Amino acid sequence: MNKFTFRYFPSRLTAEEEALDNKIFRYSLVIPILFLVIFWMVKLAEIMLDVRFIQWGVYPRQLDGLRGIVLSPLVHADFSHLAGNSASFFVLALALFYFYRKVAMRVFVFNYFLSGALLWIDGRESWHVGASGIIYGLAAFLFFSGLFRRDIRLLSISLIVTFLYGGFLWGLFPTDSAISWEGHLSGAASGTLLSFLYRKYGPPLPDYESEDSETDNDENEDTPHPIPEQ
Repeated sequence: MNKFTFRYFPSRLTAEEEALDNKIFRYSLVIPILFLVIFWMVKLAEIMLDVRFIQWGVYPRQLDGLRGIVLSPLVHADFSHLAGNSASFFVLALALFYFYRKVAMRVFVFNYFLSGALLWIDGRESWHVGASGIIYGLAAFLFFSGLFRRDIRLLSISLIVTFLYGGFLWGLFPTDSAISWEGHLSGAASGTLLSFLYRKYGPPLPDYESEDSETDNDENEDTPHPIPEQ
């Protein structure tokens, strides 16, 4: 009976391959951890200073709301909101930087600003805060990139996080006035667009190995209103 493994999740690695894989993994942790630290430091600063950074959010079609494109992902309504976003952000950002290391920073930065800009254009008139727009963008990028590249690994990661995130698809619809579904939709649109633009980039396509096969065919890649939570 044949045994199959993925090239990026191999059952057997040489010492050199394992060292390289560990190095890639460590580098992939840097940006996700850095942003998580910032998220939690901002929330702790609110508590310690007894202030709210609501005005750091996106306020659509208002000049004061433009700064929220940069700052709103750093602000969360409460600890429950922050904790819910932290795990999903970490896993998805880690997957992006691990699998797409050659273009990960570009995708991350473009998604960060594009999702916020789309929200500023199309969102309802209220303060929008939270990192969910980025999360939806990362999930959409991994999912549709997996479709474009026919890579089940990327699809699986995105689907698992979508399941764990809970109500991911429902978040794209106006089911709760306290939730910024526009931010979710803007992020999903951003991630989908970027997955198309970068469809030729990514990890090598899965290489299935058989225990009975001695050949290995590789394919290399080249006064605030209510705050909708994102």
